[in-house]
Amino acid sequence: MGISHYIKVIGRGKDGARAITREQATDLLGQVLDGSVTDLEIGGFCLAMRIKGETPEEMAGFLDAAHARLRRVPDNGLTTVVLPSYNGARKLPVLTPLLGLLLARHGVPVLVHGTATEDKRVFASSVFAELGITPSPGVSSLAAGEIAFAPTEVLSPGLKRLLDVRRAVGLRNPAHSLVKLMNPCAGRAFIVSSYTHPEYALSMAATFALTGAHAMLLRGTEGEPVADARRTPKMAVFRDGATHTVQPAQEGPLVSLPELPTTVDIDGTARYIRAVLDGELPVPTPIALQVEHILREMQRQPALETTLAQEVTTP
Repeated sequence: MGISHYIKVIGRGKDGARAITREQATDLLGQVLDGSVTDLEIGGFCLAMRIKGETPEEMAGFLDAAHARLRRVPDNGLTTVVLPSYNGARKLPVLTPLLGLLLARHGVPVLVHGTATEDKRVFASSVFAELGITPSPGVSSLAAGEIAFAPTEVLSPGLKRLLDVRRAVGLRNPAHSLVKLMNPCAGRAFIVSSYTHPEYALSMAATFALTGAHAMLLRGTEGEPVADARRTPKMAVFRDGATHTVQPAQEGPLVSLPELPTTVDIDGTARYIRAVLDGELPVPTPIALQVEHILREMQRQPALETTLAQEVTTP
Protein backbone atom coordinates (compact mmCIF):
# COMPACT_ATOMS: atom_id res chain seq x y z
CA MET A 1 0.00 0.00 0.00
CA GLY A 2 2.54 2.58 1.11
CA ILE A 3 1.99 6.04 2.54
CA SER A 4 3.38 8.20 -0.25
CA HIS A 5 -0.11 9.45 -1.14
CA TYR A 6 -0.51 10.75 2.41
CA ILE A 7 2.92 12.39 2.34
CA LYS A 8 1.87 14.25 -0.82
CA VAL A 9 -0.97 15.84 1.19
CA ILE A 10 0.83 16.62 4.45
CA GLY A 11 4.25 17.36 2.96
CA ARG A 12 3.60 20.43 0.82
CA GLY A 13 5.20 22.85 3.25
CA LYS A 14 3.87 25.17 5.91
CA ASP A 15 1.37 26.94 3.63
CA GLY A 16 0.50 24.18 1.14
CA ALA A 17 0.09 21.19 3.44
CA ARG A 18 -3.39 19.90 4.17
CA ALA A 19 -4.71 17.82 7.03
CA ILE A 20 -5.85 14.25 6.57
CA THR A 21 -8.92 12.68 8.16
CA ARG A 22 -8.94 10.65 11.36
CA GLU A 23 -9.47 7.47 9.36
CA GLN A 24 -6.59 8.29 7.01
CA ALA A 25 -4.33 9.06 9.98
CA THR A 26 -5.24 5.69 11.49
CA ASP A 27 -4.27 3.92 8.28
CA LEU A 28 -1.07 5.92 7.89
CA LEU A 29 0.30 5.31 11.36
CA GLY A 30 -0.92 1.74 11.36
CA GLN A 31 1.32 1.01 8.37
CA VAL A 32 4.23 2.77 10.07
CA LEU A 33 3.80 0.82 13.32
CA ASP A 34 3.43 -2.46 11.44
CA GLY A 35 6.76 -1.86 9.69
CA SER A 36 5.20 -2.22 6.25
CA VAL A 37 6.66 1.00 4.79
CA THR A 38 10.21 1.99 3.89
CA ASP A 39 12.58 3.96 6.09
CA LEU A 40 12.50 6.72 3.46
CA GLU A 41 8.71 6.97 3.76
CA ILE A 42 8.92 7.05 7.56
CA GLY A 43 11.48 9.85 7.37
CA GLY A 44 9.28 11.77 4.94
CA PHE A 45 6.26 11.33 7.20
CA CYS A 46 8.14 12.50 10.29
CA LEU A 47 9.60 15.59 8.65
CA ALA A 48 6.34 16.53 6.95
CA MET A 49 4.40 16.33 10.21
CA ARG A 50 7.11 18.27 12.05
CA ILE A 51 6.64 21.15 9.62
CA LYS A 52 2.85 20.95 9.38
CA GLY A 53 1.94 19.99 12.94
CA GLU A 54 -0.78 17.54 13.94
CA THR A 55 -4.45 18.45 14.08
CA PRO A 56 -6.56 16.95 16.90
CA GLU A 57 -8.33 14.73 14.35
CA GLU A 58 -5.00 13.44 13.03
CA MET A 59 -3.73 12.78 16.54
CA ALA A 60 -6.96 10.97 17.38
CA GLY A 61 -6.38 8.77 14.34
CA PHE A 62 -2.80 8.12 15.37
CA LEU A 63 -4.08 7.12 18.81
CA ASP A 64 -6.62 4.77 17.21
CA ALA A 65 -3.81 3.03 15.35
CA ALA A 66 -1.59 2.80 18.42
CA HIS A 67 -4.36 1.56 20.70
CA ALA A 68 -5.25 -1.18 18.24
CA ARG A 69 -1.67 -2.50 18.45
CA LEU A 70 -0.73 -1.93 22.08
CA ARG A 71 0.05 -4.80 24.43
CA ARG A 72 -2.31 -3.49 27.05
CA VAL A 73 -2.06 -3.91 30.79
CA PRO A 74 -4.93 -6.22 31.83
CA ASP A 75 -8.02 -4.77 33.51
CA ASN A 76 -7.62 -4.77 37.29
CA GLY A 77 -11.12 -3.51 38.08
CA LEU A 78 -9.60 -0.25 39.32
CA THR A 79 -8.47 2.99 37.75
CA THR A 80 -4.76 2.92 37.00
CA VAL A 81 -2.85 6.20 37.04
CA VAL A 82 -0.64 6.37 33.95
CA LEU A 83 2.53 8.49 33.97
CA PRO A 84 4.20 8.83 30.53
CA SER A 85 7.88 9.58 31.15
CA TYR A 86 9.81 10.52 28.00
CA ASN A 87 11.62 13.82 28.56
CA GLY A 88 13.95 13.09 31.44
CA ALA A 89 15.99 15.67 33.35
CA ARG A 90 18.45 18.22 32.06
CA LYS A 91 18.35 21.09 34.58
CA LEU A 92 16.10 19.78 37.37
CA PRO A 93 15.90 16.34 39.02
CA VAL A 94 13.41 13.97 37.39
CA LEU A 95 10.81 13.48 40.12
CA THR A 96 8.30 11.39 38.19
CA PRO A 97 9.29 8.37 40.35
CA LEU A 98 8.48 10.38 43.49
CA LEU A 99 5.03 11.25 42.14
CA GLY A 100 4.34 7.62 41.27
CA LEU A 101 5.54 6.28 44.63
CA LEU A 102 3.49 8.84 46.57
CA LEU A 103 0.37 7.81 44.67
CA ALA A 104 1.08 4.11 45.21
CA ARG A 105 1.34 4.77 48.95
CA HIS A 106 -2.29 5.88 48.83
CA GLY A 107 -3.38 2.58 47.32
CA VAL A 108 -3.43 3.68 43.67
CA PRO A 109 -2.12 1.32 40.97
CA VAL A 110 0.47 3.27 38.98
CA LEU A 111 1.93 2.51 35.56
CA VAL A 112 4.91 4.54 34.40
CA HIS A 113 5.97 3.97 30.79
CA GLY A 114 8.74 5.49 28.75
CA THR A 115 12.10 5.26 27.08
CA ALA A 116 15.26 7.34 26.81
CA THR A 117 14.77 9.70 23.86
CA GLU A 118 18.07 11.59 24.19
CA ASP A 119 21.58 10.67 25.28
CA LYS A 120 22.44 13.51 27.68
CA ARG A 121 19.53 13.40 30.11
CA VAL A 122 18.69 11.44 33.25
CA PHE A 123 15.52 9.38 32.75
CA ALA A 124 12.99 8.05 35.22
CA SER A 125 13.85 4.47 34.29
CA SER A 126 17.37 4.91 35.69
CA VAL A 127 16.10 6.48 38.89
CA PHE A 128 13.53 3.70 39.32
CA ALA A 129 16.30 1.12 38.90
CA GLU A 130 18.36 2.86 41.59
CA LEU A 131 15.29 2.69 43.84
CA GLY A 132 14.98 -1.05 43.21
CA ILE A 133 12.13 -0.93 40.68
CA THR A 134 13.32 -2.68 37.54
CA PRO A 135 11.67 -2.42 34.10
CA SER A 136 8.82 -4.86 33.56
CA PRO A 137 9.63 -7.55 30.97
CA GLY A 138 5.95 -7.86 30.05
CA VAL A 139 2.50 -6.46 30.83
CA SER A 140 0.59 -7.75 33.82
CA SER A 141 -2.30 -6.52 35.95
CA LEU A 142 -1.44 -4.05 38.69
CA ALA A 143 -2.83 -4.41 42.21
CA ALA A 144 -3.92 -1.48 44.36
CA GLY A 145 -0.82 0.32 45.61
CA GLU A 146 1.48 -1.36 43.08
CA ILE A 147 3.78 0.60 40.78
CA ALA A 148 5.50 -0.65 37.64
CA PHE A 149 7.74 0.81 34.96
CA ALA A 150 7.05 -0.49 31.44
CA PRO A 151 9.55 0.29 28.67
CA THR A 152 7.85 1.55 25.51
CA GLU A 153 9.05 -1.45 23.51
CA VAL A 154 7.14 -3.77 25.87
CA LEU A 155 3.91 -1.94 25.08
CA SER A 156 4.61 -1.29 21.40
CA PRO A 157 7.82 -2.14 19.51
CA GLY A 158 6.54 -0.04 16.60
CA LEU A 159 6.22 3.07 18.75
CA LYS A 160 9.70 2.54 20.13
CA ARG A 161 11.09 2.38 16.57
CA LEU A 162 9.25 5.57 15.65
CA LEU A 163 10.53 7.41 18.72
CA ASP A 164 14.06 6.35 17.82
CA VAL A 165 13.78 8.15 14.47
CA ARG A 166 14.57 11.31 16.43
CA ARG A 167 18.12 10.05 16.94
CA ALA A 168 18.55 9.91 13.17
CA VAL A 169 16.87 13.16 12.09
CA GLY A 170 17.21 15.23 15.26
CA LEU A 171 13.56 16.30 15.38
CA ARG A 172 10.48 15.16 17.27
CA ASN A 173 7.63 13.43 15.42
CA PRO A 174 3.99 12.63 16.23
CA ALA A 175 5.03 9.66 18.39
CA HIS A 176 6.48 12.03 20.98
CA SER A 177 3.05 13.54 21.61
CA LEU A 178 1.18 10.28 21.06
CA VAL A 179 2.92 8.44 23.91
CA LYS A 180 1.86 11.20 26.30
CA LEU A 181 -1.79 10.85 25.25
CA MET A 182 -2.29 7.11 24.86
CA ASN A 183 -4.01 4.73 27.27
CA PRO A 184 -1.94 1.55 27.68
CA CYS A 185 -4.52 -0.07 29.99
CA ALA A 186 -7.34 -2.43 29.02
CA GLY A 187 -9.35 -1.11 31.96
CA ARG A 188 -9.95 2.36 33.31
CA ALA A 189 -7.01 4.73 33.34
CA PHE A 190 -6.27 8.28 34.41
CA ILE A 191 -3.53 9.69 32.19
CA VAL A 192 -1.30 12.37 33.70
CA SER A 193 0.19 14.22 30.76
CA SER A 194 2.43 17.22 30.35
CA TYR A 195 3.67 19.65 27.75
CA THR A 196 6.71 21.85 27.28
CA HIS A 197 5.45 24.60 24.96
CA PRO A 198 2.09 26.45 24.94
CA GLU A 199 1.16 25.28 21.44
CA TYR A 200 1.27 21.67 22.60
CA ALA A 201 -0.98 22.55 25.54
CA LEU A 202 -3.67 23.61 23.07
CA SER A 203 -3.31 20.63 20.73
CA MET A 204 -3.11 18.06 23.54
CA ALA A 205 -6.14 19.56 25.28
CA ALA A 206 -8.11 19.45 22.04
CA THR A 207 -7.16 15.80 21.50
CA PHE A 208 -8.15 14.81 25.03
CA ALA A 209 -11.50 16.56 24.55
CA LEU A 210 -12.07 14.97 21.13
CA THR A 211 -11.30 11.44 22.33
CA GLY A 212 -13.18 11.73 25.63
CA ALA A 213 -10.09 10.81 27.64
CA HIS A 214 -9.89 10.81 31.42
CA ALA A 215 -6.73 12.79 32.01
CA MET A 216 -4.83 15.56 33.72
CA LEU A 217 -2.77 18.06 31.73
CA LEU A 218 -0.15 20.38 33.15
CA ARG A 219 3.11 22.04 32.23
CA GLY A 220 5.38 19.52 33.89
CA THR A 221 9.01 19.60 34.90
CA GLU A 222 10.96 19.78 31.62
CA GLY A 223 8.15 17.84 29.95
CA GLU A 224 7.82 15.17 32.64
CA PRO A 225 4.30 14.58 34.09
CA VAL A 226 5.25 15.85 37.56
CA ALA A 227 4.64 19.39 38.78
CA ASP A 228 7.63 21.70 39.00
CA ALA A 229 8.72 21.49 42.64
CA ARG A 230 9.45 25.24 42.70
CA ARG A 231 6.20 26.72 41.35
CA THR A 232 2.70 25.22 41.13
CA PRO A 233 1.51 25.01 37.51
CA LYS A 234 -2.06 25.11 36.27
CA MET A 235 -3.65 21.65 36.31
CA ALA A 236 -6.68 20.76 34.21
CA VAL A 237 -8.72 17.55 34.28
CA PHE A 238 -10.50 16.07 31.25
CA ARG A 239 -13.45 13.69 31.42
CA ASP A 240 -15.93 12.65 28.70
CA GLY A 241 -15.04 15.57 26.46
CA ALA A 242 -15.32 18.22 29.19
CA THR A 243 -12.50 19.99 31.01
CA HIS A 244 -12.15 21.94 34.22
CA THR A 245 -9.26 23.58 36.03
CA VAL A 246 -8.53 21.94 39.39
CA GLN A 247 -5.47 24.01 40.23
CA PRO A 248 -4.69 27.56 39.08
CA ALA A 249 -1.12 28.49 38.28
CA GLN A 250 0.91 30.08 41.04
CA GLU A 251 1.38 33.78 40.38
CA GLY A 252 3.90 36.31 41.61
CA PRO A 253 7.46 35.90 42.83
CA LEU A 254 8.60 32.77 44.64
CA VAL A 255 8.60 33.25 48.41
CA SER A 256 10.68 30.15 49.16
CA LEU A 257 12.35 27.29 47.33
CA PRO A 258 12.20 23.61 48.26
CA GLU A 259 15.35 21.76 49.24
CA LEU A 260 16.18 19.95 45.99
CA PRO A 261 19.24 17.98 44.90
CA THR A 262 22.03 20.23 43.68
CA THR A 263 22.67 17.90 40.71
CA VAL A 264 20.37 15.93 38.40
CA ASP A 265 22.37 12.70 38.54
CA ILE A 266 20.75 9.32 39.22
CA ASP A 267 22.21 8.74 42.69
CA GLY A 268 21.40 12.21 44.00
CA THR A 269 17.84 12.08 42.70
CA ALA A 270 17.25 8.64 44.22
CA ARG A 271 18.66 9.76 47.60
CA TYR A 272 16.37 12.79 47.58
CA ILE A 273 13.30 10.67 46.77
CA ARG A 274 14.14 8.25 49.58
CA ALA A 275 14.52 11.16 52.01
CA VAL A 276 11.10 12.53 51.06
CA LEU A 277 9.44 9.10 51.31
CA ASP A 278 11.08 8.52 54.69
CA GLY A 279 9.80 11.86 56.01
CA GLU A 280 13.25 13.37 56.33
CA LEU A 281 12.35 16.07 53.79
CA PRO A 282 8.92 17.53 53.01
CA VAL A 283 7.04 16.79 49.81
CA PRO A 284 7.36 19.91 47.64
CA THR A 285 4.05 21.76 47.76
CA PRO A 286 3.33 21.65 43.99
CA ILE A 287 3.81 17.87 43.94
CA ALA A 288 1.73 17.44 47.10
CA LEU A 289 -1.07 19.41 45.44
CA GLN A 290 -0.81 17.31 42.29
CA VAL A 291 -1.08 14.11 44.34
CA GLU A 292 -4.13 15.51 46.14
CA HIS A 293 -5.90 16.42 42.89
CA ILE A 294 -5.21 12.99 41.39
CA LEU A 295 -6.52 11.25 44.51
CA ARG A 296 -9.66 13.39 44.47
CA GLU A 297 -10.21 12.40 40.86
CA MET A 298 -9.81 8.74 41.83
CA GLN A 299 -12.60 9.20 44.39
CA ARG A 300 -15.00 9.75 41.52
CA GLN A 301 -14.44 6.23 40.19
CA PRO A 302 -16.91 3.43 41.02
CA ALA A 303 -14.31 0.88 42.14
CA LEU A 304 -12.16 2.35 44.90
CA GLU A 305 -10.12 1.08 47.75
CA THR A 306 -11.65 1.87 51.13
CA THR A 307 -8.70 4.03 52.13
CA LEU A 308 -9.27 6.35 49.19
CA ALA A 309 -13.03 6.50 49.70
CA GLN A 310 -12.66 7.51 53.35
CA GLU A 311 -10.40 10.52 52.93
CA VAL A 312 -7.92 12.25 50.69
CA THR A 313 -5.05 13.95 52.47
CA THR A 314 -2.08 15.87 51.27
CA PRO A 315 0.99 13.61 51.58
